[in-house]
Amino acid sequence: MAISRRHALRASLLGSAGAALATAAPASAWAEPDAPFDGGARQALRLLKEGNRRWRRFASRHPNEGRNRRIEVAQGQNPFALVLGCADSRVPPELVFDRGLGDLFTVRSAGEVLDSSVLGSVTYAVEHLEVPLIVVLGHSSCGAVSAAVDAHRTGELPHGHVGYLVEQILEVVEATPDEGDDFLDACVRANAVHVADLLRTDDELRPFVESGRLDIVPARYDLNGYGVDWL
Repeated sequence: MAISRRHALRASLLGSAGAALATAAPASAWAEPDAPFDGGARQALRLLKEGNRRWRRFASRHPNEGRNRRIEVAQGQNPFALVLGCADSRVPPELVFDRGLGDLFTVRSAGEVLDSSVLGSVTYAVEHLEVPLIVVLGHSSCGAVSAAVDAHRTGELPHGHVGYLVEQILEVVEATPDEGDDFLDACVRANAVHVADLLRTDDELRPFVESGRLDIVPARYDLNGYGVDWL
């Protein structure tokens, strides 16, 4: 009888403690840790998808931000993916994918426009850091793509450096059917696909793609729904 009471009391205490902990701790605190990274593009993409799922649900875990991680990455870096994204302040890859220090090698330019500096940064990550995955991340309501759409419709290019950016995107805009209210978003998607194709066929990156050591995936982030569409 005493044993039964003891078991009942223990169950009651554990149940109360579990309920209290569940109330006090956010759901993200109970997230399972990452499995050991196997070095492949498939797992890298899975980690990004899982991170974005947490971001969409307001359950970000903010991994790899603590003291030990800061000490670790001070000795060197080993990112599992590269994100080539827009410079827009609303699309920080580490937040969108809920990743931490040393997880992502990020390169950002307005409209994901490629130039020698961007290509050099991307190639460095592939050749020297051996990232297996590149994500080209466009986003809804992109100002650079919107400027290219305006130039396409008015026939007028902006002056100076902004004009250079617009000119690089204009080719994609002109090749995209102008149908309905979704033309801008269609151009955003087409631009991400186009940049990914340019990277795949780049003389220095193509051998890595052809050998299976590198995968390149275009995507689009939704500023309103917080999700990433994989194109």
